[in-house]
Amino acid sequence: MARPLVALAEVRGAMFPFLPVCLGLGIAGWFALPWEPARWVYAALAGLVLLGGGLTWRGPYLWQPVALALTFVALGFGVTGVRAHWVAAPVLGFQYYGPVEGRVVEVDRNASDKLRITLDHVVLSRMEPERTPARVRISIHGDWTMPPPKPGARVMTTAFLGAPMPPTEPGGFDFRRMAWFDRLGGIGYTRVPVLALAPPESGAQIIGRIRAFLSSRIQEQVPGQAGAFAAGSVTGDRSGITQSTVEALRDSNLSHLLAISGMNLAFLVAFTFGLVRYGLALIPFAALYLNTKKLAACAALAVSGFYLALSGGNVATERAFIMAAIMLGAILCDRRAISLRTAALSALVLLLWQPESLMNVGFQMSMAATVALIWGFGLVDRMTFRGRLPQWSVPVYTAVLSSVIGGLATGPIAASQFNRYAEYGLLANMLTVPAMGMLMMPGAVLASIFGPLGLPQPGMWLMEAGGRWILAVAHWVAGFGGAVRGIPAPPGPVMPMLYLAALWMVIWPTQARWAALAPMAVAAGLWMSGARPEVLIAADGGVVGVTTAQGRALSFPTGSGFAAANWLERDGDLASQKDAAERAGFHRDATGARVADLSGRALVHLKGKGAPAHVATYCKDGAVVVLGAEWPDLPPEGCLLLDRIALARTGAISIGMDGGRMVMRAALDTARLWDGDRPSLPDQ
Repeated sequence: MARPLVALAEVRGAMFPFLPVCLGLGIAGWFALPWEPARWVYAALAGLVLLGGGLTWRGPYLWQPVALALTFVALGFGVTGVRAHWVAAPVLGFQYYGPVEGRVVEVDRNASDKLRITLDHVVLSRMEPERTPARVRISIHGDWTMPPPKPGARVMTTAFLGAPMPPTEPGGFDFRRMAWFDRLGGIGYTRVPVLALAPPESGAQIIGRIRAFLSSRIQEQVPGQAGAFAAGSVTGDRSGITQSTVEALRDSNLSHLLAISGMNLAFLVAFTFGLVRYGLALIPFAALYLNTKKLAACAALAVSGFYLALSGGNVATERAFIMAAIMLGAILCDRRAISLRTAALSALVLLLWQPESLMNVGFQMSMAATVALIWGFGLVDRMTFRGRLPQWSVPVYTAVLSSVIGGLATGPIAASQFNRYAEYGLLANMLTVPAMGMLMMPGAVLASIFGPLGLPQPGMWLMEAGGRWILAVAHWVAGFGGAVRGIPAPPGPVMPMLYLAALWMVIWPTQARWAALAPMAVAAGLWMSGARPEVLIAADGGVVGVTTAQGRALSFPTGSGFAAANWLERDGDLASQKDAAERAGFHRDATGARVADLSGRALVHLKGKGAPAHVATYCKDGAVVVLGAEWPDLPPEGCLLLDRIALARTGAISIGMDGGRMVMRAALDTARLWDGDRPSLPDQ
């Protein structure tokens, strides 16, 4: 019993990076609960934190690391609950149609390439302020030829609004959870013009207005998609980027260049640091009497802070800024700047400040790449002859190694979240990352310095050259045959197992780290052998999907398009809904119904005018009947009827067969803050 404690005590000096891991376990535990913890749970956790802190300070020496770990697990659970209640805001509980008034806080584009605005200070017709969402997001349908609304401006339109969308399948991504922490209580669309009621107030949304101004200036000076890409990668404003450009960047594994992530900020910090330090070195007095290294660190810190505010503060940028601030602070304190401790401290700060970021793919990929690069370069440097390489080859060696290590670290996360793998992503990154560091970011800095003097052109030329090169490579690589491979979504335990095993391998300082290879292999095996649901039913009854030898066959080529696309994506299937509807699996009956076989039972999908009239025809022999309409009477005997009323309670449903028994799961099977009342499945 004492041996593990002794082993832990022997390496306790290297255990600081495990603290954010323990904190993350507590956060993940809070999110994994199907019910909302009661107040007494948080009171007990507070007592546990105090007890653990006391044992860490005064307890038995061998048990102190264990007490500290449990303290951080409890702390992670507690701060997540506090944060969730702190950001609580009203959520629409019904479908709203009418006037919407509010202040513009963000302008971007949705997945359908429609302009989208996010509003705060919302006013809805005939709705009390205490029931009105703090924020709503509206997509603008139809032809939009006017300039986008300016952040801070007060606007008005007539829109359809509803609650944020629930998961498209049981166990799928829950957008309501993300919307809760963003205080986004309604989403919808409008087909009428958005009218400006008042210009931005003095001092209101000043950062958003600066972002919009800089974005417009960049796109004026750099025309086309190169300018839109430059504006997006520098300011975070992606409203000018078309869907075809987004798809090319995604299929070539270059989307991270558009996201304002650690790499972009690192390039900016490095260029600013070098520019200030070597610029001051040209001034004799500064070079002789000033600490130019620390002055450069201060300048880089100020620039990175402004860049964080300008970018809108997404999780990856916040993580990068915290780590850059710690690194630059280490320079100011004459300490080592880059280490696993630096990454761990940045993770601790961010998780304590915004614990929900643990569930954000941007945080996961950003931290994975950072930790892997720090650990991987140290490991590879000890195993290779880098010190004997010619000086000219070191940048090439560094670029290739960075791309390989970063790709290996983030590849499984990207595959699990986006269900696709870019076959030529390494090639695309090797061809474009240097352009980001040598053209795009230096150009942005030079344009910022000389723009107020009326000389933005040199910086704009650099940004245009970088943007055109990156987009040319993206479209070229995305056009390769087989450039993208679909990856099925992994079963639930796979990614936590991979995360914990990888962290053990990186953090544990002795040879026992290689024991992590075993759970990694198990996780890979579970991923490859995992099965997707046999039957999926959309929450509005608009489409049904069944698994076949050809892939998932869909009942109809139209309807519930978002759910259908998400199912196919999670299957690792690159087919469109129309193509999936042509697969063998459903056959069309004389009444227009789509009928499939479910292990001897009939699976029937009825949709369209007159569909309820055909329910009695198919409701027999234990059939499962999905009705894309409301059934006004009691459910008929002889079948399981899932109409829109039943599906509104349960959300999307999955069906599987276990030894001849039908097993059903509902997407709305939890009772959390962002959920409504606990749903129940209909009797089977």
